[in-house]
Amino acid sequence: MKKSHTINTNNNQEPPSVSVNQAFLFWLKLGFISFGGPAGQIAIMHQELVERRRWISERRFLHALNYCMLLPGPEAQQLATYLGWLMHSTTGGLIAGLLFILPSLVLLILLSWVYLRFGQLPAVSAVLYGIKPAVTAIVLFAAYRIGSRALKNAVLWTLAALAFCAIFILHSPFPLIVLVAAFLGALGGRFLPQYFTVGGGHGAVIHSQGKALIDDDTPIPDHARFRWSRLLTIVIVGLLLWGSVMGFLCAQYGWNGALTQMGWFFTKAALLTFGGAYAVLPYVYQGAVEHYHWLSATQMMDGLALGETTPGPLIMIVTFVGFLGGWNTLPLGADTPLIAGVIAALVVTYFTFLPSFLFILAGAPLIESTHGNLKFTAPLSAITAAVVGVIINLAAFFAWHIFWPQGFSGAFDGLAALISACALLALLRYKVGIIPVIIACGSAGLWVYFLPLVT
Repeated sequence: MKKSHTINTNNNQEPPSVSVNQAFLFWLKLGFISFGGPAGQIAIMHQELVERRRWISERRFLHALNYCMLLPGPEAQQLATYLGWLMHSTTGGLIAGLLFILPSLVLLILLSWVYLRFGQLPAVSAVLYGIKPAVTAIVLFAAYRIGSRALKNAVLWTLAALAFCAIFILHSPFPLIVLVAAFLGALGGRFLPQYFTVGGGHGAVIHSQGKALIDDDTPIPDHARFRWSRLLTIVIVGLLLWGSVMGFLCAQYGWNGALTQMGWFFTKAALLTFGGAYAVLPYVYQGAVEHYHWLSATQMMDGLALGETTPGPLIMIVTFVGFLGGWNTLPLGADTPLIAGVIAALVVTYFTFLPSFLFILAGAPLIESTHGNLKFTAPLSAITAAVVGVIINLAAFFAWHIFWPQGFSGAFDGLAALISACALLALLRYKVGIIPVIIACGSAGLWVYFLPLVT
């Protein structure tokens, strides 16, 4: 059992109110510094909003976080949207959610263009040679972190193993694995509930930082009160936002057009991202690489390497996938690869994140009105266990293509394996951050390239 402790402060004075403009500047800053994956991003928000600025109390922060953890989609981006909405209604939620991903969107579009134009340069290839083994280690590290939190008994371990076998051996689609896991979890919750009552793993530490602007006993603001009419309005607006863009793409390019299929595919992906980006990447790979052929397997791995080096949710790799899909399929004509890439990246990002905004704006008023501690249901516990197996499969896939670049019949790349092992050791044993590991491994790739030139 995790220990709880309280930090007492003498700061009982309520912080000054925060204007929309002040909040805008904060969320913009957060969009540029939100490195470190979901855990790092949530830690930054906690430090800034709970401890330093005292805009929200610890309990209200954790209450919002628990809800976001139950949703498909990037939990850190959803948490930012939730907190922005709680402070400044729908306008605040849209500002916080959009600014959380905007810097990453712009950077990844720029990096995607640089990758396609200059990715074959020896120095760039050398950096990517060092980064890709690090990505394998990072994915394994993600499986370890989620597994250590979620796999608390033999039943959940078995579900993780079955999920790995299903996707690695049987090549089962990720949505089917999610549905089967949810079904088994529902059965387990009914007949074996003791095996499926696993918590979210964010700890039970309660800190008292002093009086917050939105404190434990602060009345629910009017905009945060649940109303059926407001829920219905948001659902209708959400369907219109989705249907109007999808209808335009279908009318302009046909149902089988590349942009239309991107919108449809990434809508489904957005609804299946239980467990975070690492869990949905195999599904994105199956669709984008194997089914639609929007990009190659090597390009997909390079995209993940680039995604690890930018701020924002890791699921922003879909921006890279969309850019390369537009560039390679040229839906706007043979002479417009750059414009096609940018538009495809925007389409993919739009359909990926639209559901996240709707989940918060529609569901948060109901959650905020309860003020209870949400727990993972049995189906979601089972899905989380299955996600561990899926992530291990992703690591195996990367290792196979990086350590045996010509297949198992070709030579084994021992140097790439060594870089990956050192990266994993740094992450697990020495608790080094992801960005320093990426930088060190990219530097190692450059060193490997330049060493023969100077000797």
